[in-house]
Parts: sequence; C-alpha cells; structure tokens
Amino acid sequence: MDSSPNSSGKPVDDSEFLEMTQQDPAQVKILRQSLEHLASGLGGDALKEMAREVLSGRMSLREAANVSAYAEQAVEQAAPLAEKWASMSDRERDELAAEGERRLAEEQRRLDDERRADSENRSGGKSRHDGRGWSLY
Repeated sequence: MDSSPNSSGKPVDDSEFLEMTQQDPAQVKILRQSLEHLASGLGGDALKEMAREVLSGRMSLREAANVSAYAEQAVEQAAPLAEKWASMSDRERDELAAEGERRLAEEQRRLDDERRADSENRSGGKSRHDGRGWSLY
C-alpha cells in the first residue's frame, strides 16, 4: 500500500487505517469516527486541521503524527485523560477497558449485519444455501 499522501485531495478510504488497526474493520470505523469528532473542532484548532488533512487524504495519519504542532496539541489534550487514568482504581480501569471491548464488539456486530444485508440484497434475498426454492424431487 502506498503511504504517500493523496495528492488529489479525494477523501481517504478505510484502507488507509487498516495497517494501524491490525486489519480490524471495527477499529477502523471507530478511528474514523474519532477523526471526524476531531475534525469538528472537539480537540482544538490544530487537531481539527490534522483530522481534516487526514480525512481528506492530503496527509496520512502517520505523517500527521510527525507534525510537531499536531503532536503538541494531542499531548496537551491527552494530559487530563492521563491524570484521570492515573487516579483510577484497577477496578475502574478494568471496567473502562471492558466498555471499550463492548464498543468494539458492537461495532463488529453492526458491520457483520451490514455485510449480511448487502449480501442478501445482491442475491435477491436468497442465500445459495438457504434451502428455499430447492427440491430434490
């Protein structure tokens, strides 16, 4: 896969994020949603710009991570979260990790449902192996 920026400025597709998410489509979707939140200005102006550059395909996420202005604002935005994490009990951290796992599992279920629906729509609602409309006699 070519990791150079998309000079056409065409919106980036999910393949850009597959390597960073261990080829996990659910993690890709969550990463894209996070970038979309940042692009709305949630994390400040520098992260807004970074997210828009990445989502537009003008810059890869790896390249963006090497821009000092983006990295500085990311660290600044993460500091309160790191402090909160440090103040949590092991039980609270485990609960938060379990919530993250639930979110990933739910996103995976949604993607599986979408694929199943797309497959059924392409095949006219019938699966080759559903047994309907088939008779041995």
